[in-house]
Amino acid sequence: MPQNVGPIDSSRTPRYAGRDGFARLPRLDQVGRADIVVAGVPFDTGVSYRPGARFGPNHIREASRLLRPYNPALDVSPFELTQVADAGDIAVNPFDIAEAIETVQSAAYDLTADGTRLVTLGGDHTISLPLLRAAAERHGPVALLHFDAHLDTWDTYFGAEFTHGTPFRRAFEEGILDTEALSHVGTRGPLYGKKDLDDDHRFGFGIVTSADVYRQGVDEVVAKLRDRIGDRPLYISIDVDVMDPAHAPGTGTPEAGGVTSRELLEIIRGFVGLNLIGADVVEVAPAYDHAELTGVAASHLAYDLVSLLALRHRETSAGQPADASALSR
Repeated sequence: MPQNVGPIDSSRTPRYAGRDGFARLPRLDQVGRADIVVAGVPFDTGVSYRPGARFGPNHIREASRLLRPYNPALDVSPFELTQVADAGDIAVNPFDIAEAIETVQSAAYDLTADGTRLVTLGGDHTISLPLLRAAAERHGPVALLHFDAHLDTWDTYFGAEFTHGTPFRRAFEEGILDTEALSHVGTRGPLYGKKDLDDDHRFGFGIVTSADVYRQGVDEVVAKLRDRIGDRPLYISIDVDVMDPAHAPGTGTPEAGGVTSRELLEIIRGFVGLNLIGADVVEVAPAYDHAELTGVAASHLAYDLVSLLALRHRETSAGQPADASALSR
């Protein structure tokens, strides 16, 4: 069996030199195919406040130069276990949201041929709708864990149906979500009215607020979410504004009182063994990211998502169970 092509060795080539792909991994066209691909979607036409997330994918890639090939938190070397590659950016029309959505859906479907898993770097949260459409084409209606300060189940903004605040309402309406296994995590802040929560409940979403994470703790939250998801095909969507602005200032619609980067990473790591089929990390806006705090956090989130997918790949391809200590988190 041919050996996987991994990232550049940072002990031989300085991190500020060499490849500019995620974690300094090879490009997809250099390896032919991959078990896991990372792709960017530089698109922010759907934002309602501060723009700039179109520059997020490369900002995350730049921060990911600091990543190392062994993940001690999950006890895995994902780039040895699986072939991971950077597919570059999906080029979308910045002036036509409908066309952009179609482009992302088609590209995501093509990238996930032959069982390849996709981790997408955004871009604003509008892109989650076409990514979920492509995932549902492959797997049927999917379970969703949505990490965000906001619900993103609003109906329209200024009459527009496709924005970064509406993707999961559209996904519900299109029947591509498993309504028995939907959860928001980290929500907080003011709403337009109580009807926002009533609508959200009608769609099937459970809510774990940032205050719940603080009061209940990571382990209890993870246990509840795992129980809700079971072994359903799972998609994870992370808006970096789920973190407090102290940890992620570089985003378009910050809200006070968010989770810490440590809490968020520990929650994600608690999903070892679940049937994860894809994920995205969105709403990184580098223009507001002093000291690159948001880019660093986003790169680690993407790295842990890749690690979870690598562990799942090993489990399904070789029949090896995921690490029991990680499962007991």
